[in-house]
Amino acid sequence: DMGRAKRDHVAHLLHAPRILEAWALRHGAPAGEHDIDRIYAGIEPLMREAGQAHSDLIPHASAVAKILTEAGVRIGSTTGYTRAMMGPIIDAARAQGYTPELVVCAGETAQGRPSPFMIWKALMELGVWPATAAVKVDDAPIGIAEGLNAGCFTIGVAASGNAMGLSYNDYSALSDDERQARLTAARTQLLAAGAHAVIDTIADLPNALRDRAMP
Repeated sequence: DMGRAKRDHVAHLLHAPRILEAWALRHGAPAGEHDIDRIYAGIEPLMREAGQAHSDLIPHASAVAKILTEAGVRIGSTTGYTRAMMGPIIDAARAQGYTPELVVCAGETAQGRPSPFMIWKALMELGVWPATAAVKVDDAPIGIAEGLNAGCFTIGVAASGNAMGLSYNDYSALSDDERQARLTAARTQLLAAGAHAVIDTIADLPNALRDRAMP
């Protein structure tokens, strides 16, 4: 569920079989909409704090964005975070040299991921079409599904997603063998989700896009 709109994420967790059973055992009935709202209201400020505390850019992200922008690529972003959650993250990214033209947040379309609506909203506001000319880059399976549902070419990123689940420092401290094993597992997950291609890190994106553009 990583990458869903956060209220949707809470709802999906509460309907997972193990949690559904445990909740009903504790409370006498399955979780309802009021339970989802109550839990989401409790975690929303914590999500804002966590986002602000962990908003360092992935290495090479700003440099890659600069390369692509100078090549005429339009850059937009979709996210499972609300606008309130994203505000400090957008500000921190801008201070580090990354400013996408557009950010579409959870709650700004009728449905979030894995629906295509956030991507379509971004394409409409950027004036970009057809969707097949767009490339969706994501490190979570549900983001890959979003790209596929929108009709985009979709590229997975193995090193920075939940399948890897490590900070950059912890990732860098891995032995070569362990890093490759974890990357292989992450690639496998993203390919199973339907990604057309998978790269190890965002630094590999320009070459992947050149390969995509070649006849």
